[in-house]
Amino acid sequence: MSVVDVGWLDGIAQSALVRVGEVTSVELVEEAVSRAESLNPTLNAIIHENYAMAAETAVAGNDPSPLAGVPMVIKDFMCREAGRPFHEGSQFLKRIGHVSEYDQELAVRYRRAGLISIGRTNTSEFGMRPLCEPVAYGPTNNPWSLGHSPGGSSGGSAAAVAAGIVPIGHGNDAGGSIRNPASMCGLVGLKPSRGTSCLAPDFGDVLNGIVEELALTRTVRDLAAVFDAVVGASPGDWSPTPEVPSMAAAIAEPVAPLRVGVASIESLPASLDPAVRDTLDDSAGHLVDLGHRVEAVTLPPLAEDISTVLLPHYTAGVAWIVDHYWPRMLGMPIPQDELEPGTAFLAEIGRSISAAALLEARELAQAWCRRLAIAWNKADIEALVLPTLATLPPVTGSTHPKDDRQLLSLVAPFNLSGQPAMSVPIGMRDGLPIGIQLVAAHHHEHTLFQLAAQLEQATMWIDRHPPTK
Repeated sequence: MSVVDVGWLDGIAQSALVRVGEVTSVELVEEAVSRAESLNPTLNAIIHENYAMAAETAVAGNDPSPLAGVPMVIKDFMCREAGRPFHEGSQFLKRIGHVSEYDQELAVRYRRAGLISIGRTNTSEFGMRPLCEPVAYGPTNNPWSLGHSPGGSSGGSAAAVAAGIVPIGHGNDAGGSIRNPASMCGLVGLKPSRGTSCLAPDFGDVLNGIVEELALTRTVRDLAAVFDAVVGASPGDWSPTPEVPSMAAAIAEPVAPLRVGVASIESLPASLDPAVRDTLDDSAGHLVDLGHRVEAVTLPPLAEDISTVLLPHYTAGVAWIVDHYWPRMLGMPIPQDELEPGTAFLAEIGRSISAAALLEARELAQAWCRRLAIAWNKADIEALVLPTLATLPPVTGSTHPKDDRQLLSLVAPFNLSGQPAMSVPIGMRDGLPIGIQLVAAHHHEHTLFQLAAQLEQATMWIDRHPPTK
């Protein structure tokens, strides 16, 4: 098989070819680099190239890991790599040419799984917008329609995976930053349960526990393999992750009929575009056909405006990033005039929040979580289905930061609740992908993977590719 022919295969299929000697890991990396050199000038997805070193670190063909030898990209936010640029969408960090002196544990685990990073990808400044349009590096374009956003803040990774440059892209999620771009780019993306990701050595419960990390992929089995390879506690974690089953094993098992609730339209905190509503209906139909017990459910807490609970966490977090975390890392302050206006505004709000007010927001958040958990138990469901986004991907540059809440309304609640939530690419309208979100109880990721694997087979989304190829 020609290496060019394997570009659209998922990571597991690529790694299998390496093990049997049909291609080499070096050839896979070289093909990914070739596609990046062809497509990235248009996409602006990869902002720090690692092309030469990636080929040098390609693995031997006898590595048994299911993703060994497979190229990937790493988002230029949180996941540090020793010796690599680390700018987090910041004009200031770009100007001073900051390079990380050490690895985040997650980067080590990716390498241990045999994955090979060919570059670092674009993100919004400090990951604080659900789009990917930083002043420092300019906007990333969606491979499905270059005039539209790929979402964010993991938009660079999403665009690189959707365009077929690599099968796997790192992402993190503080308010939909994995699921949002997964929906806009036609990918699979999971925010794991609270406390599942490894955030060592820099972070504990970032933003009071609403941040998790994992990946965006084109297939469910690739995401399962990444999950199995990288999740788990690190020494010193305040809330060690419980032992979780293998997700690769879970998707290989027969699935018994599940009790699936489809969120009623009136219970959602946003008005749905007709195309999104149609896709939600289609998803319910697929699940019925698959033998699951599907019914409309109303979870009243989801309809509540939780912005007053979330905003103190986000704004205090921005103030911490620009006033404490980065000055501590650099030994110097970040000049306020080198922050984007939206970032500076959020930081200013964060500085005005007292410690008591932040603790009050935490208590209100936990009270909301209890109300949601009670409603979930009353509904007697094993999984919830609702849209990932209420609308189709916006035109690049058309959304003002004050309107970002619209892009967070259906995803951020599960950062707050801590439940695992996955976006799967069920629909298409006018050439643009539409994702549907699957949610389960805490540490029941296996339920999401099983449902997603069934939906993947039912819809064959893996056969859809963007015109940018």
